[in-house]
Amino acid sequence: MADQHFKNHVRYYPPHHFIFYPVLLILEAGAVYNIFNDPALKTVWVFIALLILLTGWLSYMLRQHYALTLQNRIVVLEMRHRYFVLTGQSFDALERQLSFSQIAALRFAPDEELQALIKRTLEEKLASRAIKQQIKNWKADTMRV
Repeated sequence: MADQHFKNHVRYYPPHHFIFYPVLLILEAGAVYNIFNDPALKTVWVFIALLILLTGWLSYMLRQHYALTLQNRIVVLEMRHRYFVLTGQSFDALERQLSFSQIAALRFAPDEELQALIKRTLEEKLASRAIKQQIKNWKADTMRV
C-alpha cells in the first residue's frame, strides 16, 4: 500500500460506494422516469420511487451511524492511550478543550509531533483540516471504516 498522507487518506468501500449506491440511483431514476411515462401506474411508481429513496437513505444513515459511532469512540480511546504513554498524564483535561474533529485529526500525527501539535491546536484553535496540513510525517490509519 502507498504511504498515506493528507491528499489520499479518504477511504472508500467499493461494494457500498461503487455498487450498492449506483444500483439504487439507477433504480430511482427508472422509477422517476416511469412516474412521468406510465400514467396508468403513476401512483405505484411514486410509491416505488419513495421506497427506493427511503431504502438508500436508511442504509446510508445506519451504516454511518454504527460505524462512525464506534470509530469515534476508538479514536478518542487511542488518543487517551497515546497521550498517556507519551506523557504519563491523563488526556482528560485536553479532551475537554478539543473538539472531536480536532482529536480525530491529531491521530494522524506521529508520536514525535503529537505534543507540539496539540499545544498549537489549543493556542491557535486550529481546525481539523489545518491540523492535518501541519503534519510533517503522516501516521497512516489504514483500518478506518
